[in-house]
Amino acid sequence: MQKLFVLFFCLIATGNLFAQDNLVNSLKANQSDSAKAKFQFTPIINLENSPVKNQGSSGTCWSYSGNSFLESEMMRGGKEFVDISEIYTVRCAYIDRARNYVRMHGNIGWGDGAELHDVVSTYKKWGAMPYEQYTGLNYGTSKNKFGEMQAALEGMLKGIVENRNGKLTKNWLPAFTAALDAYLGKVPETFRWNGKEYTPQTFAAEVVGISPDKYIEFGSYTYVPFYQSTMMMVPDNWSLQSVYNLPLNEMTAVVDHALANGYTVGWATDVSEKGFSWKNGVAIVPEKEIEDMSADEIKVMFDGPKKERTITPELREEAFDNYTTTDDHGMHIVGLAKDQNGKEYYMVKNSWGDANDYKGYLYVSKAYFQYKTTAILVHEGAVPPATLRKLQ
Repeated sequence: MQKLFVLFFCLIATGNLFAQDNLVNSLKANQSDSAKAKFQFTPIINLENSPVKNQGSSGTCWSYSGNSFLESEMMRGGKEFVDISEIYTVRCAYIDRARNYVRMHGNIGWGDGAELHDVVSTYKKWGAMPYEQYTGLNYGTSKNKFGEMQAALEGMLKGIVENRNGKLTKNWLPAFTAALDAYLGKVPETFRWNGKEYTPQTFAAEVVGISPDKYIEFGSYTYVPFYQSTMMMVPDNWSLQSVYNLPLNEMTAVVDHALANGYTVGWATDVSEKGFSWKNGVAIVPEKEIEDMSADEIKVMFDGPKKERTITPELREEAFDNYTTTDDHGMHIVGLAKDQNGKEYYMVKNSWGDANDYKGYLYVSKAYFQYKTTAILVHEGAVPPATLRKLQ
């Protein structure tokens, strides 16, 4: 038992949320093996239209969810599906992030993570590539394994910032880019796809064909005025971008309006809650705090629909301020469903492969969405016109 708890805390320390979730479930000794038999979900809206992927051992959920969102957007616009390279987006964002890190003398965070807006910004600046032309698997693996690469990149950047002699040379960025080349592969100046030659920029313009300036990101905070643009105060917002602040119920209404009108939604959230079960494919907010629940209550937590806590803006804000809500995952909202009692859940596409009860998808209660959302990304056409008119 002692070894089990040591492993549990090691997994938390390394940020391996997938393994953490499995271990949390194993600690709930007699919990039902599968919630699928106890929940009866009926689709109301289903906009899923691209394959589930696996980000492997990398904190690149933001790119996987963001590019899944872009794939849905291009198909919504009448384009054929293209498997967009998530790691091309990651690579380009790392270059921009490295520039910011050095300009800030190392006083911003470094790591795998980023935000959904970084997918759109990278697309606008750097273009896009099909996965078959840039897999990022340049070091003998079949899935992403970023541990060694990130240690090397961070060490290089820290050395550049801390050990320069007098002034910084121009050599650091080519050296950093060469390290990315070694791990992820060089980016070709041109490539052929479906019999035609493209650059990343022309591929984005002609094949993907979305307009990056048409996308809006929203959050919900009580400490700044509503309907105004405000800094997204989370560690992975390395690009220092802002979001529009909406009342909590109005942010939920944007998602409902989007889905009802054929738009999917990029979703940034916290998945460290015990009410989030990847294995069972369900995310809920128990009526009680976990520490106030009995062993029997914990055992049946995912054993069919239960009453959930009422989420208020104040409760949500408190979770941000005491670090129980953290910005740790990005996913893609692709539909709406109801359970056997008529309660609605968002259908969400994840990027951890398909080894759960719903083959890579999960059902997220609206209470969980309201409690743990850090931001949403939508096309401007997905926003209710009354909300758009309020934005300043």
